Amino acid sequence: MFEFMLNEEQKELAKEVADFVCTQVPKQLILDMDAEKVIYPKEYINSLAKANLLGLRFPKTLGGRGLGWADEVIALEEIGTLGTSLGCLFSLPSIVGEAINKFGSEDLKKRFLQPTLEGKICTAEALTEPRGGSDFFGATTVAVRKGDYYILNGQKRFVVGAEGADYFMVYAKTCEDASPHKSISALLVERGPGVEVGHVYGLMGTRGGGAGRVVFRDVKVPVENLLGVEHGASAIFYQMMIPERMTSAAGALGTARAALEIAARYSTKRKAFGQKIKDFQGVNFKVADSITQLDAARALVYIAARAVDAGVEPGRARRLVSEAKKCATETAWEVVNAAMQIMGGIGYTNIYPIERMLRDTRLIMIWTGTNEIMNMIIQHEYYKQLSAESPVKQRDWEEDAINAHLDEEKIYE
Repeated sequence: MFEFMLNEEQKELAKEVADFVCTQVPKQLILDMDAEKVIYPKEYINSLAKANLLGLRFPKTLGGRGLGWADEVIALEEIGTLGTSLGCLFSLPSIVGEAINKFGSEDLKKRFLQPTLEGKICTAEALTEPRGGSDFFGATTVAVRKGDYYILNGQKRFVVGAEGADYFMVYAKTCEDASPHKSISALLVERGPGVEVGHVYGLMGTRGGGAGRVVFRDVKVPVENLLGVEHGASAIFYQMMIPERMTSAAGALGTARAALEIAARYSTKRKAFGQKIKDFQGVNFKVADSITQLDAARALVYIAARAVDAGVEPGRARRLVSEAKKCATETAWEVVNAAMQIMGGIGYTNIYPIERMLRDTRLIMIWTGTNEIMNMIIQHEYYKQLSAESPVKQRDWEEDAINAHLDEEKIYE
């Protein structure tokens, strides 16, 4: 944590969330979730709501605190030390809440967002479909308008929180004849007749979050549950890139930080060849590399958060958020692996939680858009920026070569 960059309110928030992590989350809950004895920890959601920690960015009138992303990532890093399942469940009200807060009617905010932040109801985002993951606009779930209702049919999978959700944010095709980007709508769908959690996945890691496949069969969804405008969910989808990826990035920092601290403390106790292993370069250089990577990733996450709070133009925000998600999740993977290497064989056992953290961090490079998709966004936005006229006069660096004037040597085709 960069305490020196935080104002007094942010320092207090960090302490508050750290205290919650230490005192309100029992060890047994983490163990039972990983052992799949607990499929969905409703009591954990309730405790977050009671502490007023859900949806920190949303208005106080709806149960939030009216804070910004720079504040939320502070909380997310602390929660992330608990592992990716609890971090993700903490994030769901922020993710789904983003769509409701920015695109929902006042009625939807009162009926769904406020009780979500109060812990009275739980939510989940139903985005991915069985036929594809990153191909969002190839959605085959269909909602047909019938008077005051939509009739929803289709399936979504890998829905984190599916087992415990009281309602789902669902993307569905509402216009068969339009282009993919102009054919999808976003609906809030309450659990009820026709909504079935068809399967809860067995996962390598990130267990206990109730991730499942949700089937919708002739579900009647009131028209007033539409987010934004009909066929206009592309705008919502692009906005949702921010909370989905910022939460992944910030949570990854916490997991990596916890793993590194476990390994570093171990290295101050474990002896080999008559000395503590922290005194071997093979160990302490891994610690140095890890803390450097972690600090660099944290800086990028905080820059992205500040950029979003400052309202930078959408393309630049998408690029920074994508960079943050890619960098932080890959850093977490590398740092947790280094932690296991430092600890040797004991790190591979369940005597320490490093093996669980390793299983957890493998998923975060896949979900909320694979890191390959992050690369696509990053390069796309960079090239777009490169071709735009700079608001600040810049030197033509290409001319700083002795034979730069030889245009006949500059062959491009």
